[in-house]
Parts: sequence; structure tokens; C-alpha cells
Amino acid sequence: MTTRIIGTGSAVPKQVVTNDDLAKIVDTSDEWIRPRTGIRERRIAAAESGTSDLAAEAAKLAIEQSGIKPEELDIIVLATSSGDCCFPSGACEVQAAVGAVNAVAFDLSAACSGFVFALNTVHSFLTAGIYRTGLVIGADTLSKLVDWNDRSTCVLFGDGAGAVVVRAEDTGVMGLTMGSDGTKGGVLKCGGRTTGNFLTGKKPELGYMTMDGQEVFRFAVKTVPEAIKKTIAGSGTELEEIKYFILHQSNYRISESIAKRLKLPMEKFPANLERYGNTSGASVPILLDELNREGKLKPGDKLLLAGFGAGLTWGTTLLEW
Repeated sequence: MTTRIIGTGSAVPKQVVTNDDLAKIVDTSDEWIRPRTGIRERRIAAAESGTSDLAAEAAKLAIEQSGIKPEELDIIVLATSSGDCCFPSGACEVQAAVGAVNAVAFDLSAACSGFVFALNTVHSFLTAGIYRTGLVIGADTLSKLVDWNDRSTCVLFGDGAGAVVVRAEDTGVMGLTMGSDGTKGGVLKCGGRTTGNFLTGKKPELGYMTMDGQEVFRFAVKTVPEAIKKTIAGSGTELEEIKYFILHQSNYRISESIAKRLKLPMEKFPANLERYGNTSGASVPILLDELNREGKLKPGDKLLLAGFGAGLTWGTTLLEW
């Protein structure tokens, strides 16, 4: 028994912010951003829309496509680094929004690796026989955490959500790899609220994202190919058998470098980074949903999902569609 994806969904805000729009508020330009990142525009959530709203919208679409009833869900895991509040969890808010009255729900924090970590976590519950049907969501509104005066980070990120419904069946997940290196945590970081109470006399303030872009690049192009090879080797599958490598959408140059190290054509590495930017934990499921709804995924296709980011963390999932 393994874990099979039976439905996908995604949601992005309506507001489009182009590189030219950003050039009006920070010292940058489309000519600077696009060659370095591959990003042309991104979606930014409205003030009244939060991470849980996008997560619930994506979840409803995935549930609808799967053909199950919300009451059939046993577990909901939401991967996010930008929850709307400290508690309740975003997963519990999604549970209420979709009517999954029988599900246990909780959030998981692994930044851009989050969706893959969440999928692998739910897979473990399903293969252990504890649960039968699950909902896995990756959702982030990093526009809340970006310093819009910092051109090195604000041009990279966008908001969105993607979701999958999974069920314990005979075909599906074939292998996985997960890893972390906490010694590199400062490379990509977003501080929480500063400690403050009546004893310290300090008012809590929200932290903003900081990133060492070159170090993240070096980490990704070295670690991700190694993780992919490890996952493939343990499954008895050859690299050439994989139809698509669905990578976290962080930077097109990173994807190119990973493809080069694996000696594979870029046709096997679909991308939507140009339209959405880096949506963190949402990027892999958004891209997966687009491929699915465009009819590009056929039964029996082998896919490799890969997330990597803050922690530093990385994770892969090899599955048969």
C-alpha cells in the first residue's frame, strides 16, 4: 500500500504585480530582474485575503476533482511559513472552510520544502494504515514578510496556494528523501515577532526576510541533484524514466543548473516562475495542478517532486501518476 494523488487544486490572488510595477517603488528594473531570476510578474494577496483563504480555495478545487466528500478526509496538513495568526493553525481554518469534520488538522513549517515535507508526512500516516485519505496543502503569502525596500528579496516572491487529495492505494509514491542542515539557518531567515512584554518594556515587532542569495544558489544546485539521485537509486527507476521533475520555483537559473548536473534536457523541468515568482511552499503543488489540468499528466507517468529552502531543508518525492 502506498499514497496516490487523486485530485489537485491551486489558487493565486487576482492582483498582478509586474517587474515594471516594482521599479516604481524600489531601485530595480525588468532588465535586471528577468535575466537573473526568470521572473516577469507575481501575484500579491489583497489586504483582506490571507494564507488560509488561498489554502481553502485550492483545497476545495482538489476535493472537487478527487470526487470524494470532505467528510472522508482523515488528515489535513498545511505547509506554510506565513500563517495568518499564531493559532489556530491554518489547517484548522481550512478544515472548517471545507467541512472536513472528521479530519485531524495541523500546520507544518519547512519553508520552501514544506509541501514535499507535508506530502511525505501524510504518506507515512497512510502507509502505516492509520489514515486512508488526506489533504496536503502548500500555501504562503510571503508578501507579508518581505521588506519592500530590499530589492534583493522583494523582487523574488509572490503569494499562492496549491493542494492535493491523496488516498492509500496500490500505486503512487515510490520513494522519498528528506534532509536538513540547521547550521546554515542564517542563510535564509525571517525573524518572528521580537520578544516583548511588560518586563522587557519592548513592543513586539514583526521581522522581515533576509537571504544570502549566492549561498542559497550553491546549496540548491549541489544538494537537490544529490537528493534526486538518492531517491531514484532507492526506487529501481532510471533518471530517464522520469517524465517531469517538478522543482520548487525559486530561480530559473537554479533549475537550469540542476538539469545540467543531472545531464537532462530542460523540457523535463516545467516552470511557471515567470508568472508567479517564488511562492515558497505553494510552488510545487501549483505547478503540479497546472500540469494536471492542462492534460500533461497521464496514468503511469513518473514524476519527481523536489523542494528546497530555509532551514536549510530539502525533500523529494518520487511518484507514479
